[in-house]
Amino acid sequence: MNILVTGGCGFIGSNFIRYLLGATDRPAPAAPGLRLVNLDALTYAGNPANLADLYQDSRYTFVQGDIGDEALVARLLSEHAIDAVLNFAAESHVDRSIDSPEPFIQTNVVGTLRLLNATRRHWLSLPSDRKAAFRFLHVSTDEVYGTLSPTDPAFTEETPFAPNSPYAASKASSDHLVRSFQHTYGLPTLTTNCSNNYGPLQFPEKLIPLVTLNALEGKPLPIYGDGLQVRDWLYVLDHCEALWTVLRQGRIGETYNVGGLNEKPNLELVRTLCAILDNLAPRADGQPYASQITFVADRPGHDRRYAIDCEKLRTELGWSPRETFETGLHKTISWYLANRSWTAAITAAKYARQRLGTQS
Repeated sequence: MNILVTGGCGFIGSNFIRYLLGATDRPAPAAPGLRLVNLDALTYAGNPANLADLYQDSRYTFVQGDIGDEALVARLLSEHAIDAVLNFAAESHVDRSIDSPEPFIQTNVVGTLRLLNATRRHWLSLPSDRKAAFRFLHVSTDEVYGTLSPTDPAFTEETPFAPNSPYAASKASSDHLVRSFQHTYGLPTLTTNCSNNYGPLQFPEKLIPLVTLNALEGKPLPIYGDGLQVRDWLYVLDHCEALWTVLRQGRIGETYNVGGLNEKPNLELVRTLCAILDNLAPRADGQPYASQITFVADRPGHDRRYAIDCEKLRTELGWSPRETFETGLHKTISWYLANRSWTAAITAAKYARQRLGTQS
């Protein structure tokens, strides 16, 4: 199988590539003859260092470019005889979408449309056996479903879309486009909607790496509002296994929710993280890291609760998450402690872009 991975230098995409090529602490799936082409525009969250140790692997090819470049995508699909496309490429940070919505529309909506256009033309050109086996897997988010009250049932694949941020609206739009290409043109698409991911290689603006690094640097640990917003936390390698399962076994045209079965209020998450750090890297003054917790003004339109019902994925395809919240969080914090040079490099690059005025 020859796979085009878009956005493969980002957090989830790079973990997926590493998982398939046997570069994580989990066994790689059996995939003889696997070849991966990674197309990434290398915007702020795309970090080529995430995959630097794989550049000499003959199964892996990196190409810098945009999913909105139809000519480039068409060339890659043809030259590499692509059998499947996994679309991770997206602007994905809610706060950034509030500050500047337009890049989210450009990448997540227009970019996805152009990727679909090129993919459809490639798919139509394939011989019948390869055409029947071809798949387009679109990786999306639970934020398209909106927000839940504390007593509402979890999101299912039948939950109506009700996006509450520009980011969520852009992802909902891309999900609809993918669905339309399956129903209108017959393109063999699949969509997954996942809950909050965490794990190694996550960009430091996200909650878990942000709090971890701030704690180690003696900075305040910011908590929006009262800290009681609830999220379902999914360890990234559990997500990667789910994506591979859906790609190989999912029913064409279907959506599958992927969740970690770990609903936690943000404040509880941060306190648990602090307790792990107290054991793994205690402060020199003996004080608990939780003393650095600081409450800040809530962000506009902050959704109160997300929760994923992933029963369809479990019953139809036999997937369930391996990590508990405690084991996954311990692995994640241990990785950040062991890879301080990675976080220092990516943070330095982030601030360099800010000084040059190239970061939104």
